[in-house]
Amino acid sequence: MIHVLLADDHPLVRQGLRAVFDTVADIDVVGEAGDGHQALRQAVELQPDVVVMDLQLPGLHGIDATSQIQTQAPNAAVLVLTMFEDDATVFAAIQSGALGYLVKGADGADIIAAVRSAAAGQPVFGAALASRLRTWFASPPSHDVPFPELTPRERQILDHLAAGLTNAEIGQRLHLSSKTVANNISTILAKLHLTQRSQAIIHARDAGLGRPR
Repeated sequence: MIHVLLADDHPLVRQGLRAVFDTVADIDVVGEAGDGHQALRQAVELQPDVVVMDLQLPGLHGIDATSQIQTQAPNAAVLVLTMFEDDATVFAAIQSGALGYLVKGADGADIIAAVRSAAAGQPVFGAALASRLRTWFASPPSHDVPFPELTPRERQILDHLAAGLTNAEIGQRLHLSSKTVANNISTILAKLHLTQRSQAIIHARDAGLGRPR
């Protein structure tokens, strides 16, 4: 039996996914979460095989929730199911630890197959996404310095942020307190004229930050 946690802030979406999984005998929905913090908490408590994760979650963004789930509930595979399919969002989700990525609108059979593959540890991407991933990883990183308005330390923090690290993890890497990291992120958002952490992640990934070394 594959145990699944649904993380989406729209009750009707969760209801629809439950209905999809109720049509098969080998998938059991063990919990639902309406925000990112709840998704993380339930992933730790319930230890599901797969978390079906929307990215635009209130409280804790789905990218950050995915990253923390990989640390605190490493046996749970995260399957992203979202409306966004731009390169920056896809790559940020993968860098944060997502094993698969589907766009909302996928039919029930595809979602069921994706959950089964994720539970078996197999990456799940559509043909178009897989092609884009191959192209992206084959492209050498740019040597231009992105975001020249940022200090080297701020760019370093943004790089780690784009890689899916939490404030605490960034602090451990750079020997900074979580509060100092949070203050730097606030400064980064102000300098880049952004309002949300998720926007910074997307912009940073689009500029080539957060890539595997």
